[in-house]
Amino acid sequence: MNGDDYLNILHNHIDTSQVPFSERGSRLLVFRYSNLSRLYIKLAERLTQLEPNIEAYLNRAPFIQDLCLIDAESHELEFTVTSSPHCLQIHTRLGDFELVFQDEQTIAFSLPAGKICGFRFHVFPQYWRITEQGGKFMSVRNLIYNTTGEVVRNQINPVEGGYEVEFIVSAEPDCTTTIGIYHADRVVSPLCKFSDLRQAAKKRWLSWFDQIPDVNRKYVRTYAYAWWVMANNLISPQGNVIYEAMTPSKLGYVGLWLWDNAMHALAYRYVDAELARNQIRSILAHQLPNGMLPDVIYDEGIVSTIDHPISGEVTKPPILAWAALKLHETDPNIDFLREIYVPLVRLNAWWVSMNDDDGDGLVQYNHPYSSGLDDSPLWDEGMPVESPELNTYLCIQIMSLAKIAEIIQMDAEAAMWKRRATAIVTRMITHFWDADAGLFWVLKDHQPVRVVTPFNLYPLWTGQLPEEINNRLISHLKDPEMFWGPYVLPTVARNDPHYDPDTMWRGPVWANINYFFIEALKINGENTLAKELRDRTLEMILSQKDIYEYYGAETGIPPAKAVNMFGWTSAVFIDLAIQASREED
Repeated sequence: MNGDDYLNILHNHIDTSQVPFSERGSRLLVFRYSNLSRLYIKLAERLTQLEPNIEAYLNRAPFIQDLCLIDAESHELEFTVTSSPHCLQIHTRLGDFELVFQDEQTIAFSLPAGKICGFRFHVFPQYWRITEQGGKFMSVRNLIYNTTGEVVRNQINPVEGGYEVEFIVSAEPDCTTTIGIYHADRVVSPLCKFSDLRQAAKKRWLSWFDQIPDVNRKYVRTYAYAWWVMANNLISPQGNVIYEAMTPSKLGYVGLWLWDNAMHALAYRYVDAELARNQIRSILAHQLPNGMLPDVIYDEGIVSTIDHPISGEVTKPPILAWAALKLHETDPNIDFLREIYVPLVRLNAWWVSMNDDDGDGLVQYNHPYSSGLDDSPLWDEGMPVESPELNTYLCIQIMSLAKIAEIIQMDAEAAMWKRRATAIVTRMITHFWDADAGLFWVLKDHQPVRVVTPFNLYPLWTGQLPEEINNRLISHLKDPEMFWGPYVLPTVARNDPHYDPDTMWRGPVWANINYFFIEALKINGENTLAKELRDRTLEMILSQKDIYEYYGAETGIPPAKAVNMFGWTSAVFIDLAIQASREED
C-alpha cells in the first residue's frame, strides 16, 4: 500500500468533535463542537507561567472559542465536516470551506469562490485572575489573521476576558484566509495560494504514510489510524523539549513521559530511526545531577517531584536501555549506544543507591506515580513499597546494559551486569516468592501486600526463574478466574476483592503491560500462549474506532476516563501488527 491508500482509509475516520485536527509538530488543536456548527482551538501547552499548577492545562478553556462561518450579512452558516488527515472540508449552503495547516502555528481556510463570507470567533489572548491581594494579567499567545481576498468587514469588539472578531471577505478563486497563533518571537508565515497549501499538507502526510511497512488487510484500518496518531501527537522542539518528540496524547497528557517515550520508539523505529532515538534522547537530556530521570518534560519545565497523593520525587520505571536495544535490532547504531550508555549507568546507580532503604539489594518505590500504576491497590497501604515488578524492570534494564556493553566492546562491564541481573533474580525469589500462593508479593514494611495483580507475575520476564516457579506463574496467567477472562490481561486479578474492571490501574487492560507479557512468554518458550495474547490484544484494539489509554476488562469498551488518541497503545498496536503480519506471511 502507498500513502494515497492510507489517506483514503482515513477519509472521514477522524471525528473532530472527539479528536483534534492537528499537524505533526503543532501545538494547535482544532475541534468541532459536538452540538453546534462551530469550531474551537485549544493549545497543547501547559503554560505554567500563567498558572503554576502543572495540571491546570487540563481544564483551561480554548484559546479560540465559538468560531462560526458566516455569510455576507453575518448570519451563521450551519455545516457538516468531512475529514482527512491533511484537510477538513466544511460543507455549507454557500459551498465548501476547507481548512489545512499552513505550518505548525497557522491554520488556513479556503472560502467558496465568488462568495462574500468569512468567520466570527472569540479569542482570549490574555489570562487574568483575581488574587487574594490583587490580580494578574498575563499574555497567553499572539494571534494574527489575514487574507489574500478583498476585506469587506473587519471588526474587533471587546468581550469579557477577550475579543470578538468578525472578518468577512470577498473570496476570489484560490483565496486564503489564515489564523496564526504565535509566540512573540516567532516569524509570521507569508500568505500563499490555498491550492499550494492544500497540496503541501497532503504531501507531508503522503510522505509519512509512504514510509510505513505493509501489514495484513485485517489490521489496516486501525494501523493507518495508529500511524496518524504517531504523527499527530508529535510536538516540535520548544523550551525544554529539545528534540521532536511525542506526547502520549495532545488531549490529556501534554509533555513527554519517561516510559511512554520508550514505548513510542517501538513504532518510530520502523519509519525513522533517528526520530526513534530522539524519543530516548529527549528524556536523557534532562537527567538530574544524581542520575535520576524526571517523570515528565514539558515546554516550560520538568516534573521530578510532586505533592499528591504524597509529596516526593517521581520518575518512571527504568526501561530506556531495553527500548534502545529494540531500536538497535532494526537500525544498528553503535555510536548511539555509546552515547546513552553512561547516562543509563548513572540512572541505574541512582535506583540502587537512593531507593533501597533497608540495604537488601532490592529497590523500592517512594511515590506511587513512579510506578506508572498511579492508583493501583498495590499502593493502598502507603509508601515505600518493594515491588517484584520494579525489580524486574531493573533486571531487564541491567540485562540490556550487559548487551549494550558487549556491543560497544566493554566485556568486563558486560559480565558484571550479567552477575548483577542474576543476583536480583535470586533476591526476588528469596524476598518476594510465596511458594504456597505461587506469587511474588509486593512488600510493605517487609510484609506482603496481598493484592493479586499481573505485577505479581512479572519476574517471569527475566527468563531466569526455576522451571517450577515459571510453571506456577504461567498457570495463574492462564486461569480465567484470575487473568485469562474475556479480555486479557486485567491489571488486578478478577477474583481479587480489589478488582474494578473500569478504573484505571485497578482492573482495566493496558496494551503496554500485555506487550511486556508477550515478550516474557516468548523468552520462556511459551510461543503459543504469547501468540494468543498478542492476537487478543490486537483484536481488542481493533474493536474500537479510536485508540485508547486502557480498556474495560469485562467488555473491552474503554471506560469514560480513558484518554483517546493514545500514544503507546498506538505504538504497541503497530509493533504487534507488524510482528503478526510477518509471521503470517
